[in-house]
Amino acid sequence: MADITFSAFLTTYLDRIDYTGLRQPTVEVLRAIHRQHLLNISYENLDIHLRRPLTLDLPSIYDKIVLQRRGGWCYEMNSLLAWALRELGFEVILLGGSVNRARLGDLAEGNHLVLLVQLDQPWLADAGFGNGILEPLPLAEGEYAQGGFVFRLSRAGERWFFHNHQFGGVGFDFTLRAHTIDDFAQRCTWLQTSPDSGFVRVVTCQRWRDDDMHVLRGAILQHMTPNAVTERIIEDASDYRRVLHETFDLDLGEALDGLWTNVWQSHLAWASANRLAGGGT
Repeated sequence: MADITFSAFLTTYLDRIDYTGLRQPTVEVLRAIHRQHLLNISYENLDIHLRRPLTLDLPSIYDKIVLQRRGGWCYEMNSLLAWALRELGFEVILLGGSVNRARLGDLAEGNHLVLLVQLDQPWLADAGFGNGILEPLPLAEGEYAQGGFVFRLSRAGERWFFHNHQFGGVGFDFTLRAHTIDDFAQRCTWLQTSPDSGFVRVVTCQRWRDDDMHVLRGAILQHMTPNAVTERIIEDASDYRRVLHETFDLDLGEALDGLWTNVWQSHLAWASANRLAGGGT
């Protein structure tokens, strides 16, 4: 990126998220940038299932998400957001989040990247949790409603806990110890290569709209509102391609054919196992 002025890179990123507002480090700008990022960039782990290594290298992340108009997972989404906020003059600290600590124990350490933004008070920013917050939260215990979804922050000693909305599944815990991006290298590799990783087992795309969310896990597409979740099964490649394009703004070209085959085979295996577990034939 060194051969192009930072303002050109920043402007291209802001165009990518359809942001045309002020460029100064204020709470209002933080909220707007965070919101626009999530409304315009999907959370997704498709490259893992396309056998394309995911990296912590910022130029590569920028190229993928901004120039290729793809999405990303937490390490990519929050690395890019942290960079953009710093370019705008914000003070941003990288924090290590732990998802599913109760089940994974120490394996959970650093399996999520989250951001702390210092302004009038600390703000928790997170564009990388899929069906998590749309706008940053003040780092203070309490409940916070966004688009009708209710989130909560609590604290026990030095450890904070983010509690996701009722349909969002498990949240994560974190401390305020500052990290560098290299601290996440081992977890980043494990999460995209280990057969025990949920990212390896399931293809997912997730995206906020103004007041609802869309979540694609395998061949099951969910529509989440604050009051209900509806879902349907995608049963063919053309429907899968249309959903990726229209709902998640993703176009994989010819790579989608092989991806869909794996998604559908995994879905059939999952459905068969569920039938057997439930005593069906």
